[in-house]
Amino acid sequence: MRVLLTTFGSYGDLYPYIAIGRELRQLGHDVSLGTSPAYREKIERHGLGFLPVRPDVALEDTEMMRDFFDQYRGTERVVKSICSVLRESYEDTLAAAREFDAIVTHPITFAAVLVAQKLKMRWISSVLAPGSFLSSCDPPLPAPMPWLVKVRLLGPGAMRAVWNATRLMIARWLRPVADLRREIGLPPGGNPLFEGANSPDLVLALFSPVFAKPQCDWPEHTVATGFPFLDANGGGLAPELESFFHSGPPPVVFTLGSSAVAAAGDFYTSSLEAAQRAGARALFLTGPHPQGLPETLPEGAFAWPYAPHEQVFPRASVIVHQGGIGTTAQALRSGIPSLIVPFAHDQFDNAERTRRLGAAVTIPRRNYTGRRAENALRLLLSQPRYRESAAAVGELIRAEEGAAAAARAIERYLRSG
Repeated sequence: MRVLLTTFGSYGDLYPYIAIGRELRQLGHDVSLGTSPAYREKIERHGLGFLPVRPDVALEDTEMMRDFFDQYRGTERVVKSICSVLRESYEDTLAAAREFDAIVTHPITFAAVLVAQKLKMRWISSVLAPGSFLSSCDPPLPAPMPWLVKVRLLGPGAMRAVWNATRLMIARWLRPVADLRREIGLPPGGNPLFEGANSPDLVLALFSPVFAKPQCDWPEHTVATGFPFLDANGGGLAPELESFFHSGPPPVVFTLGSSAVAAAGDFYTSSLEAAQRAGARALFLTGPHPQGLPETLPEGAFAWPYAPHEQVFPRASVIVHQGGIGTTAQALRSGIPSLIVPFAHDQFDNAERTRRLGAAVTIPRRNYTGRRAENALRLLLSQPRYRESAAAVGELIRAEEGAAAAARAIERYLRSG
């Protein structure tokens, strides 16, 4: 079969689909990824086909990333940004999709959903994090509404009312999708970010059932696959990193993934203060930015632009991160406890779910200071229950094969005719 996988976003949105594509190729299928042109080399390196679909990513644009990672309006800005080039995305995807037997969509590849429906293609949808389902039985915690922690205690009925109001509000951001649907002759659909994004035949929940148990109000035909991990191919860490790890006890690792790192603000300087106060060694993964850290770091501290999380996290004492779903998945798999500092989007919900597993404590980004981070680090380092819970969760997640499970689910659907 010829399968087109579509995605937009950061590495956390890209790597799961590369991992699934590799597994589909192992099963004998012809697989291509349709996404931003900047990702061509990363995709082709893994032997997959590449199709450029606008918009392009701009992870180094710090001003844009600050806008996108605003707690209250970040998601709105991302959605409106995608909708501003919706027609271009549709044109690019439509031109390529005719060559494929099936299409797999990502939660914000709105144009790909329209193409699948317009061409009457076999369509598989996917979500990367449980927050996309807006369950009333297991309510997520959206970044703009942290007060839902209390409302959810009122039960499913109260949450249904909240979600109905949320859908109406978000529908205004997505008017270009409704307009384009009418223009190309499609009937009205559900909200493109929620029910309208779900295939009627197969929905892949690309996360672990340990992280979020399947619920009765999830879409029909949902398959929870486990996290689809894409690990670095061969090679170890840079000699400088290896030397740092060998020079003392396991450090606290500070990272903000591939996109929030461009909107870090004073995160790294506050983190350095916290590590020094707590008497902990520290590794800072800073991306391509200096992040305000001194040129010469104190003893026991080391900064490096990037290192594969699957190689670094298991060697940490604590992992401090933003709660993006890709980083959260790697932290959970490592079996090491986390201090999660959510900025926006699904990060608040991912942080809350990890906290409920006993594997993390959380501090919202706006409240993150050296003193608060120090107190959280001391708690995580001194209380065995966090390490024990994280280790137990990690063992379960390492036993899953999310990418292979997703590929098998896609193949079963395609072979069903």
